[in-house]
Amino acid sequence: MTISEFQHLIEKIYSEKDSKRGVEKSFLWFAEEVGELAGAIREKDGKRLKAEFSDVFAWLAGLASLLNIDLEEVASTYNN
Repeated sequence: MTISEFQHLIEKIYSEKDSKRGVEKSFLWFAEEVGELAGAIREKDGKRLKAEFSDVFAWLAGLASLLNIDLEEVASTYNN
């Protein structure tokens, strides 16, 4: 699955809820998921790590969609 395909899948599933929630509240949910990922990293819990990375990526994709940002485009232009 490409990044764009994943982002479109998240849009298809969650765009109505995300739109109602709005950018600010969606960002707060995203931040909460990042906190959960931090906990999984601290605990070195491999199974939980995968789930939390998945959650963070899904929330990032939803947030990007709310802001009309194409994650695949920005990933391809990333210059370290």
